[in-house]
Amino acid sequence: MAWKSSVLVVAKVTAASDELLAAMRSRADRAPTEFTLLMPAGWGEARFGKHAVARAVDRMTEAGLDVRGVVGDSDPVVAVHEHWDPRWYDEVIVSTLPTGTSRWLKIDLPHRIERITDAPVQHVIAKPVEEPRRTYAPPQKRDDDGLLMPLVSLGWGGKREPAQH
Repeated sequence: MAWKSSVLVVAKVTAASDELLAAMRSRADRAPTEFTLLMPAGWGEARFGKHAVARAVDRMTEAGLDVRGVVGDSDPVVAVHEHWDPRWYDEVIVSTLPTGTSRWLKIDLPHRIERITDAPVQHVIAKPVEEPRRTYAPPQKRDDDGLLMPLVSLGWGGKREPAQH
């Protein structure tokens, strides 16, 4: 069995971005690599985090990458601190939004992770993935809709056809 490098990827809103995917592909092209996507998510975001991790991992796997995903603490520093083990990982990739919009850059996350892990850290600046927007179109109002129209399904209200004898 060939040796594989193991990379911890820390991302949230940029987890499924083209920029992060390109950085991971570039890393995998240099040598066999397995990735672990660590997505910080709080208590209220736990369900969101699991779905977001699954979507991002699916996209990465479709691109031919060896990836697994985990949800960590809502604080990215705590999430990395709790998850990092130098026996498991060789390096880290941190994906953030651009300067000015990134809360992670305001707390200097890439450098803090470098100090916590004492491992090489690659910083990727990415745009968030735009989710397709679901639009709601109210049903067309018909001319014969009246106050009792919802009761038509029960056999009440609505227009009645004249009885044929």
